Amino acid sequence: MALIVQKYGGTSMGSPERIKNVAKRVARWKAQGHQIVVVVSAMSGETNRLIGLAREIQATPDPRELDVMVSTGEQVTIALLAMALKSIGVDAKSYTGAQVRILTDSSHTKARILDIEEKNMRADLDAGKVIIVAGFQGVDENGAITTLGRGGSDTTGVALAAALKADECQIYTDVDGVYTTDPRIVPEAKKLEQITFEEMLEMASLGSKVLQIRSVEFAGKYKVKLRVLSSFEEEGKETNGTLITLEEDSTMEQPIISGIAFNRDEAKLTVLGVPDKPGIAYQILGPISEANIDVDMIIQNVGHDGTTDFSFTVNRGEYARAKKILEDSVQKHVGARNVIGDEKICKVSAVGVGMRSHPGIASQMFRTLAEEGINIQMISTSEIKISVVVDEKYLELAVRVLHKSFGLDQ
Repeated sequence: MALIVQKYGGTSMGSPERIKNVAKRVARWKAQGHQIVVVVSAMSGETNRLIGLAREIQATPDPRELDVMVSTGEQVTIALLAMALKSIGVDAKSYTGAQVRILTDSSHTKARILDIEEKNMRADLDAGKVIIVAGFQGVDENGAITTLGRGGSDTTGVALAAALKADECQIYTDVDGVYTTDPRIVPEAKKLEQITFEEMLEMASLGSKVLQIRSVEFAGKYKVKLRVLSSFEEEGKETNGTLITLEEDSTMEQPIISGIAFNRDEAKLTVLGVPDKPGIAYQILGPISEANIDVDMIIQNVGHDGTTDFSFTVNRGEYARAKKILEDSVQKHVGARNVIGDEKICKVSAVGVGMRSHPGIASQMFRTLAEEGINIQMISTSEIKISVVVDEKYLELAVRVLHKSFGLDQ
């Protein structure tokens, strides 16, 4: 008998019929003798609907009151799932975040979990009940309702699994696992049976939407085994999904490259002709940081004649704001010659823990792109990732040829 935490997203809970299907799935796991804790999101679209209502009343909704409002979405689904389970003879009990006492800080709309009291849940599990917990929400030390930010139900699931020392945390989504790349771009993409936390973190940060990055960080920190599964597979045809685990847990040698990830939402900014002197990087990026704009890849060219060019990438949605900051502050006060930018770029990355023990991955990646006439504008590396910035029009071609070059279609 194992203690399993299952998390179901908004699409899985999107209608009464789908909630009944989730109840049947939970009941099958329960019938196998497992203790089950279920974390659920609001019905798909419900959180957006509630935020829209709030904005009709207040253009910029008060964060505290917005948390009170949007947390009701999960309160509906925990009750409906408990009813669905009871209707098929499974004893179940619903908990809001406050009833569990998922203690968070007081950062409304983006709270972080500080502690979880598992005593009451333990007693109900020992009594044979299925526990159903509202995802995405908690309560601060003053009793105020807080929410964890978009996608926070994944984090709730992992946090409960850590607190309860669960054997596994299963994340049910509308896909049946983690793939070597997006099957919509490369139909030959394969589902990975297993991937490490490090690789999944890189994939999530590079645009893979299968798991919320914060939940992967949490799982890695507390060594919670994660499994990605589909809630839409028919009974009897379920697969094992993808297991996300520690590298040392692997029983076989890892492939060199596990996946090709990409991100379309990139834009590049270049400050031309800045003085080549100590502190110049801070003078350029300081105002960007103060504006709470995340910077990704950074390149500073070799200086000539006392000047250099400084390039970096930001999220495309922040491009216009970042460019204006550079023009208004950096260009004037640093003495740069000009600020230019490009919104038509993308980032393509090869990810794999096997890079640590296999040289030549970068040269293979660069050769493959060169053979297709794809020019590399920027390069960034880590221990298990190589990322390149290329023209956006080459994104799909780059992903396809790299996927094939590293044998991921085999």
